[in-house]
Amino acid sequence: MRPRSIAQISQQLREGATTSVEVTRQALDAIDRIDNRLNAFVLADREGAIRAAEQADRVLSSGNAAGPLTGVPVAIKDIIHMDGLPTRCGSPAYPDTPRDQDAAVVSRLREAGAVMVGKTTTHELACGVSSPPAANPWDTARVPGGSSGGSGAAVAAGVVPMALGSDTGGSIRIPASVCGIAGLKPTFGRVSRAGVETLAWSLDHIGPLAATAEDCAAALQVLAGHDPADPPTEPSPPPDYSIQLGQGVDGLRLGIMATPPFSPMQEDVEHAFRAAVEHLEGLGAAVVPLDIPELTFTLETEFAIVASEAAAYHRRLLRESPELISPGIRELFAIGTIMPSAHYLKGLGTRRIIRDALRRAFDRDRLDAVITPTLPATAALADQEMFDYGGMEEDVTSSYVRTTAPFNLSGQPALTVPCGFDREGLPIGLQIAGRPFDEVTVLRIGAAYEATTTWSERRPPVRVK
Repeated sequence: MRPRSIAQISQQLREGATTSVEVTRQALDAIDRIDNRLNAFVLADREGAIRAAEQADRVLSSGNAAGPLTGVPVAIKDIIHMDGLPTRCGSPAYPDTPRDQDAAVVSRLREAGAVMVGKTTTHELACGVSSPPAANPWDTARVPGGSSGGSGAAVAAGVVPMALGSDTGGSIRIPASVCGIAGLKPTFGRVSRAGVETLAWSLDHIGPLAATAEDCAAALQVLAGHDPADPPTEPSPPPDYSIQLGQGVDGLRLGIMATPPFSPMQEDVEHAFRAAVEHLEGLGAAVVPLDIPELTFTLETEFAIVASEAAAYHRRLLRESPELISPGIRELFAIGTIMPSAHYLKGLGTRRIIRDALRRAFDRDRLDAVITPTLPATAALADQEMFDYGGMEEDVTSSYVRTTAPFNLSGQPALTVPCGFDREGLPIGLQIAGRPFDEVTVLRIGAAYEATTTWSERRPPVRVK
């Protein structure tokens, strides 16, 4: 049985079967009981959460209109500012000084009546794929992905039905995939980043990690919208993201990509991916094999942009306190400081080539979405450095990022949902990417796949009972 979803909790709250205070206390108690094994949270805001839950219960009992997130406990990645709480970014370089203003996404959640129970572990400076010391609830010797690893572990373990993450090269979809839950990177410009610490300003996205695609839709409905404080945000009002959730995939045209950079992949991942494609075809979707050679430049392009922009954002830290940055991240940022501007500009140009190639494929083949493996491998061990793909070795970071970063570079929406397990019982993810600002179709496909399979119903060993 899957962890309680936003939809389930919201229905129970509306029916009076429980109260927000009760479900919030359950979430806080769960942090106390199991987070010593997961390290998914860097802090729990018990007093603030209970106050918010009491307010939500007043709204629910008053008969006033309440949205699907009213009274529902959620968690926030610790690069996102919350009024009265510190933002530490997983780094000793950030002080414990409380922030005096909410990020735009936090304000939207508060206005929707959501109850924020705490802040989740992030990989240092949101720059990594493992999020130490957080652990994977399917196997605590393995990573929960990153950089939103704490959010992924918290949702997978059932502490909260939704947590916010950020995604610069895959940092929502990587933890969602290895933790066996849903995770949505919206279109670039769909959700405000105001009040969120930056890694790379032209690639950063904010979005939900949640129990289901339906929950991602409910969260995006609250999060999406224009914000003058973040000029790239889309000015037109967002659509109803739930409107097509029950319409299935019959008649949709899906591009299938299993060529580089999506290969090589582990044998179990390939088997699960092929089975998922056959399943979607059986539901009435038309599948179109795709090969986009331009995507083979994904890693070089992604890291050229991230290194340059991260070095610029953190230039003061690099100059004054470089010892506070761990060696691997410091090296990446240092490369960004000495990288010729022509290299950064070439990265931007190659990103445009990748973006245009993807969009041409959508237009040429009249595609509604592209389907890929979310990751080529399942959760790595905490001390693992390399994956072996039948004699070809590749470092863990490159393996994870090469399949997710294409859609950061293109800015297109991308969702991951569970599509199987490997022989060790570790989750495998299916990635669904759509046209810019067409999250409606992406969520529709994810919901259809979830509704006709049982993968998202499985629970990890470390979980709320």
